[in-house]
Amino acid sequence: MRCDGELMLGGLLEAAHLIALEQVPGVVAEHARLAGFTRPLIYVTDLQQQRLVPLPGQSGDNGEVLDPILIDTTLAGRAFRNVEIVRSRRGPDTTPRPEEEPRVWVPILDGTDRLGVLQVTLPDLGELAERRVVHLASLLSLILATKRAHSDSYARLVRIQPMTLSAEVLFNLLPPGAFANDRVVVSAMLEPAYEVGGDAYDYAIDGHTLHVSIFDAMGHDTSAGLTATVAMGACRNARIQGADLTTAGEAIDEAIAEQFTGRFATGILADLDLRTGELSWVNRGHHPPLVLRGGRWVATLAAEPDPPMGFRLGAGTGLLGYQLQPGDRLVFYTDGIIEAQSPNRELFGLKRFIDFLIRHEADGLTVPETLRRLIQAILKHQRGRLQDDATVLVVEWQSRTPKQLVL
Repeated sequence: MRCDGELMLGGLLEAAHLIALEQVPGVVAEHARLAGFTRPLIYVTDLQQQRLVPLPGQSGDNGEVLDPILIDTTLAGRAFRNVEIVRSRRGPDTTPRPEEEPRVWVPILDGTDRLGVLQVTLPDLGELAERRVVHLASLLSLILATKRAHSDSYARLVRIQPMTLSAEVLFNLLPPGAFANDRVVVSAMLEPAYEVGGDAYDYAIDGHTLHVSIFDAMGHDTSAGLTATVAMGACRNARIQGADLTTAGEAIDEAIAEQFTGRFATGILADLDLRTGELSWVNRGHHPPLVLRGGRWVATLAAEPDPPMGFRLGAGTGLLGYQLQPGDRLVFYTDGIIEAQSPNRELFGLKRFIDFLIRHEADGLTVPETLRRLIQAILKHQRGRLQDDATVLVVEWQSRTPKQLVL
């Protein structure tokens, strides 16, 4: 005979095949009751990871409309920020409710990519009940990850303003903002989320190799966004066909030149051997990667860069190499990170950027949470509106932190 937890998860798994996103809250609530859980509420993060937004079709304890929840100042946000179970007899806005049954907030994780949080009211706060909630959130993440791909409701829900055409095209091509296994952690952020011009990033695992690329196309218009997407597409196409980094760079160069006149993109294409830490890369006119080790900035991987891609000028320097050490953080970025200007024209700057990463690592924050806070700091520096795209991608090899990214 199956236990209550198995009935809940098994029934939800079977039901999930034939539902749309709008039906998810009701179906989750129906099956959660089999394990004694009541009043489940599902929130997903907005694109900028500033707010948690309730899925449609849900209401509060007294039937009231649910408002978005700030990530930085709430119990629900704490579960999201720290990837932890938060126990409380308070509401999502931290209002004390001592007469209430215990509630838990659990992050919803697609692998290590944070999708949102799940709130559930429990009959008790026992370990078994909490593990069942974690399992429910894990299954819910898989359901959301599959349903959102073809849901306009989800796309509207996670946006707080209209998105430009170039951003619409690009964001549907980007990989998840976080990935981790037992050998590597990868995390990336791109801003402005709604008006992105020519920045893009990509990564993929191929056996024992991590492929990473970052691009910055000329301009801040739709053509810049299309240039970046052509660069991403050409890179993926060459990579999947087995091309080496130099050949992939040449393929991108040719693709941009063939499709556009006078357009170009800078970029870095890199491969990391996950067994040995051996890094190989080509630099096509881009800012050099940085290496952080043990709380210090130990290397700038500078070399004579090859020309940007799109001019058909070829590559002279070619393949470069560096040996990472266990725990190293490899940092890729675009100029919008360090050239962000305050109203009095003070640059955010490279030193402040690196100090931010080092300080938050010392505080024990994970890479994804550090980058979330970094983007918020850059937005604050520019009073909420960037003059240029700002993209950062961090690779942590043989990190000790993957377990901090999951429950």
